[in-house]
Order: sequence, then structure tokens, then C-alpha cells
Amino acid sequence: MHLPDDADPTDPRTQRAADRRRWLRAFNLSLGFVLVLLVVFTLQGSVDLRGWAVQPWSAEGLRGLLGAPLLHGSFDHLAANAIALLMLGTLAMGLYPRATLRALPLAWLGSGVGAWLLGNPGSHHLGASGVTHGLMFLVFVLGLLRRDRPAIAAAMIAFFLYGGMLMTVLPREPGVSWQAHLGGALGGVLAAWLWRRLDPQPPRRRYSWEIEDEQRALEADRTDDPLEPPSPHDVPVLWKRPADDESATVLPFRRRGD
Repeated sequence: MHLPDDADPTDPRTQRAADRRRWLRAFNLSLGFVLVLLVVFTLQGSVDLRGWAVQPWSAEGLRGLLGAPLLHGSFDHLAANAIALLMLGTLAMGLYPRATLRALPLAWLGSGVGAWLLGNPGSHHLGASGVTHGLMFLVFVLGLLRRDRPAIAAAMIAFFLYGGMLMTVLPREPGVSWQAHLGGALGGVLAAWLWRRLDPQPPRRRYSWEIEDEQRALEADRTDDPLEPPSPHDVPVLWKRPADDESATVLPFRRRGD
């Protein structure tokens, strides 16, 4: 979908090589961010980073808009978000590299703003789940807006894996920051709407039988095939004979008693 300047977009080999590099780069970037989260979680045991969590309606808690997605309360919390980031990040970055790079800041800040505005005063909100919701809603909404084959397939994959995120933007479980989920999801939706055409649609791959059918149609137009049936307009209609045709005369029938 994003080929080098000197690449031929009509060459299938060049297209496959570019796709492979793009998906590998998307996986490496997602894995790199997961490793950063792991390093930060390791530092939390020796450094007090609670001041970087979102504290609703607190001026000091505004720092959490930048640092809260890097912090996690437990290893299970980190593992759940890491798996989602690795899968959804690879899916979004591999298919929409340009839109995803612009959507991440919206999802990042949106999760913090949602927690700061809607959270209870005195609470602390942290974790990258708002970013994962932004990625999921980005891929899902782009599938609805673009409606090409790769976009629809990606939206179905995202919904199959993390369709439950459509419900976690609402208050369900105590201790779960649905406010951050909602803010990140809104950021993903906004990004999908703003940059839905930023990544060009990949060329539609034509099947071999489609090419063969087109070649046969061109050959039939250029040459008269003796095995090809004539046009319906060239077929004579038997019941429309000329008026001067003797075979068209209707013989009179005798009446009974004559």
C-alpha cells in the first residue's frame, strides 16, 4: 500500500515485499512500546511514580495526561494491556500507518482527559487501556467508513478479538477506569473520521479467471469465432415471412355440409 518511490505498484513481487516490510515494522513498533511499558513497570517498584497518574479535577493530576498510560497497578494489568497493544497496534499500524501515527496522540490524551473530567475527585487513573480502546475504535470505525476489503477484514478481526471494548466504555466493574476507556475511544473515533482517506486504498487484486475472461472477450470482439453463436438479431424469425411468399398462403377449409 505504501511503496517506495522507485517501486512499481503493478509488480506483485514488489507489492508483497512492501507489505511484508510494513507489517514487520508495525509489529516491531508495537513490541517496542510494550517493552517500554515493561521497563516503566519495573521502575515503579523503586521509584514513586504515583504523581504521574491522572487525578480528576486536580491541577497536579494534569501530569497524568502524559504519564498515566505508562503506569500500571499490577502485572496482570500490564499483561492484559500489552497483549492488546501488540495485536491492535500491529493491525492498525500495518494497515493504516499514517492515520495511526496521528490517532495515537488523540487516544493518549483523550484517555487522560476523559479520566480527569469524568473521574471521582481523589481517585487515581493509570494504565494504557485507554490507548488500546482508541486503537480498537480506530480500526473498527475505519472499516465502516472506508468499506474496502482490507478495511472490513481488519474491522472484523478487531471486533472478534476485542469487541467487548464496545461495552467497557460504560461503567460496569468497580475499579476499572471506564472514563479513560471512553476518552480513548472517542479519540480513536475522531481520528478515524479526520484521517479516513489519509492512507490510500490498496489496489484490488484481480483473480486469474477474471483476466482470462477479459482476454476471451477481447479476442471475440477482434475475430469472428465460428463456434460463437450469432446475435439474437441475426436469427430469422420463422413466423414473420414475407407477404409475397406462397408458402405463407392459408388454405381455406370447407364448411360442414358443403
